[in-house]
Amino acid sequence: MTSQPAWGRDRRSEARYPGPILPAVKLVVAIIHNEDAGALVDGLLEKDYRATRLHSSGGFLKQSNATIVLGVEDERVDDVMAIIREHCTSRTQVVNPMPPIMEPGEFFMPYPLEVEVGGATVFVVPVDRFERL
Repeated sequence: MTSQPAWGRDRRSEARYPGPILPAVKLVVAIIHNEDAGALVDGLLEKDYRATRLHSSGGFLKQSNATIVLGVEDERVDDVMAIIREHCTSRTQVVNPMPPIMEPGEFFMPYPLEVEVGGATVFVVPVDRFERL
């Protein structure tokens, strides 16, 4: 009988947190293009990963993004990253930039710009405690 598991649970924490404590996990936060979000969540669900989708915005074009958040066991992080790579690809898009604030009498002719959209920005963060209640 061991006195304490590797991740640090003791009798005092058992009294405070009686719920089942799951194995060590990472928090995966993926900021992706909104158009890729549905396919990514479906791909994650196909492999039995639970994910939360949050709507967000920002970036160069101030377009709608999605932030996908999920807790993943350490040994399954590479599988999740492969699913994200499969469903979130970079592509180019032609946009017309917003004109700057102009003084009366000034003229601005916007030229279309080709910009890269899509892909993913992913953060993998260690988690001290993870419980499913």
